[in-house]
Amino acid sequence: MPRMMKRLTVGNMAKINNISAQTLRYYDRIGLLSPNEIDPQTGYRYYHITQSVKLDLISHMKYLGMSLDKIRELFEENDQKRIAQNIDLQLEHLQEEKRKLEIMEKAALKFKHNLEEYALESKKTGAEVRTFKERKIFCYDGRVNIYESDMETYEYILRELKKQVILKNLPMVYFCNAGSIIRERDIRKAHFISTEIFLFLDEFFPPGDGVAIVPEGRYACISFKGEEGFSNEVEEAKRLLAFIRDQGFEIAGDYLCEVITEFPLFEKDHREMFIRLQIPVK
Repeated sequence: MPRMMKRLTVGNMAKINNISAQTLRYYDRIGLLSPNEIDPQTGYRYYHITQSVKLDLISHMKYLGMSLDKIRELFEENDQKRIAQNIDLQLEHLQEEKRKLEIMEKAALKFKHNLEEYALESKKTGAEVRTFKERKIFCYDGRVNIYESDMETYEYILRELKKQVILKNLPMVYFCNAGSIIRERDIRKAHFISTEIFLFLDEFFPPGDGVAIVPEGRYACISFKGEEGFSNEVEEAKRLLAFIRDQGFEIAGDYLCEVITEFPLFEKDHREMFIRLQIPVK
């Protein structure tokens, strides 16, 4: 057991509390924790070991994310209810930060998954049938047929979609996974009419305005690298429709054009994308 000292110098107080003397002096300067005693003759400043309790509380509140100004304010008020109220506020903040981190984690996993999908899908040369689980999308109608538009117009439509993402308070990480829809009535007739673009959402995302369900089921799919954006999409879509017809399938829902991943632009002035077309079949 170390010898107990009634008075502790700044250096000793800092050492036994595992903080720097500079930090302790700063706390004194801003009025957060001042020495218990000042020698009137020498001007030396001394702390008492019992003041360590306050240092512990400061460290704890800092760890919870409170600013030193807020901690000092609460100490001056000397009201336990106010401290509890601020802890509640901090808990709400931490829970929101946790939610954001969870979304970032899912986005990173999705990005990694898309790159793995690209590595796998890019080796395939033809159509196939795949089973997908139920998926959620946020859909926006730009009221412009993207198949009668150029890439410049498509970029403007994407900007409008981005505005909707912001207005709906959706996490911006979803914006990197866009696609377009042709409704069943049109794709059955091979009419390439699409005014709707969408973003895939996480399965836990709550329902709301613009949020729709892509049903679980079997989908005829074909993947390809987009040339000059979507210029070769119609050609690949016709190959997929021929595959459905030749296999004796029947179209059972809306056509989805999903951008799996995008390639760096470098000196090019257009998007280069790896795309998967999907049509539900039965």
